[in-house]
Amino acid sequence: MKKEKLILFSFISLKIILQYLVVHPIYDLQRDEYLHLDQAKHLAWGYHSIPPLTSWISWIILQLGNTYFWVKFFPALFGALTILVVWKTVESLKGSLYACILTATALTFSSLLRINMLYQPNSLDVLCWTLIYYTFIRFIQTENYNWLYFMATSFAIGFLNKYNITFCLLGLLPALLLTEHRKLFLKPQFYLAFILGLALISPNLIWQFQHDFPVFKHLKELQDTQLVHVNRMDFVKEQFLFFFSSLIVIIAGFISLFTYKPFKPYRLLFLAFTFTIALFIYLKAKGYYAIGLYPIFLAFGAVYLSYLLQPGWKKYLRLVPIAIILLLFIPLLDRTLPLKTPTAYFKAGKEHTWEDGKKHPISQDFADMLGWQELASKVDSIYKKLPNKETVFILCDNYGQAGAINYYTKIKGLKADSFTDDYIDWVNLDRQIKTVIRIKEAENTGSTRDFSLFKIVRYVGKIENRFAREKDTQLILLSEPKLDLAKLLRTERAAGRLE
Repeated sequence: MKKEKLILFSFISLKIILQYLVVHPIYDLQRDEYLHLDQAKHLAWGYHSIPPLTSWISWIILQLGNTYFWVKFFPALFGALTILVVWKTVESLKGSLYACILTATALTFSSLLRINMLYQPNSLDVLCWTLIYYTFIRFIQTENYNWLYFMATSFAIGFLNKYNITFCLLGLLPALLLTEHRKLFLKPQFYLAFILGLALISPNLIWQFQHDFPVFKHLKELQDTQLVHVNRMDFVKEQFLFFFSSLIVIIAGFISLFTYKPFKPYRLLFLAFTFTIALFIYLKAKGYYAIGLYPIFLAFGAVYLSYLLQPGWKKYLRLVPIAIILLLFIPLLDRTLPLKTPTAYFKAGKEHTWEDGKKHPISQDFADMLGWQELASKVDSIYKKLPNKETVFILCDNYGQAGAINYYTKIKGLKADSFTDDYIDWVNLDRQIKTVIRIKEAENTGSTRDFSLFKIVRYVGKIENRFAREKDTQLILLSEPKLDLAKLLRTERAAGRLE
């Protein structure tokens, strides 16, 4: 095996191994992961929350045993593949082995460690952004139109994974118009690539049309509940944190596009970056939406620094950028990764701002990884004591509760439901409902409409973990319904009033 391939393999292996080491064992899976895993049991061309590709990966995980190892493997794999694509970008730019090592180090010790620790669409999203830029770079280098088709395919995979990839295209197209690459708009191959991409994503577009475009409803909910709390300056500040330890490489990448003659054909990438960032700022996007912009500039920066640090006395300075990356990343470990227990973070006294705009003792992502096994265990305990289990209905306030119960339950046939997100389409109401195990968020316990439908209401437990986002979530046993509950719920679902 050549030295270059051995080093690349080592980085890929290190990346995957690290993703299993950056989460303290006290934490459960994260809230969103449970929804994605449940989608494997309800395959479709679209969902209310995300496009369909994640469900296909979840189906593979399900076939492999649905274990923690496989849940964490795929985001780790996508992170490793991002390193591979950027490595190949460096090689296509005639970069040295040193430049390859520098980019791999920068990517390994960056915010991608945080992104790739969770089974969410974000890991594949970053990979697809990087693939789009890589395939376009290869097209510029070779003028082989097959690279445009690869680019369209990369976009389609990204679109079927997360709609965020659309912003990559919205930044790239005006950049093409403002550079010499505008001649592409006169080439039939450009439109063939466009048609290919459209054909690949069309099943999801058709699904959206058939379901009255739930993506827009989801975006509206996101705007009203989360993005409303986003401060534009916070978005800008966060951009410096994602690759803080390797800022010197990214800045070198930006500079190289205007000062290093071999990189002149790629200047449109800086324009694309500018347009995309401006669009994100205007729309008050979350900071991490833009992470996919940066890996490709690490490639340019590493090649440029390698050029500046040519053999001679300067070669002794080549270790400096790598040392800077490693030294600057160490202080970020506690801030970005759940390496310690929640109690340790609480004692540190640092506050964290959540999506609700309020301050909390630990990160929201960390809080979303607590209390789930406790909830599932308590539901199992209640369920075991109930007679006529075929008439028991487990109703949760949110998808995290339902998904966590379904993932951790030890009882065959037990299934939790919710009238939120995708679960509203999966709930089976064609049966008798005599008993309900009601899971209610602490802030929702004041709502008593569901209680009025039963003769007996008993509080039977709550989530005790004080650091969990679900702290004080109530477990309530409702029995002896006053009417045909399933019929009522079917009527309300048909009228769109199910909640």
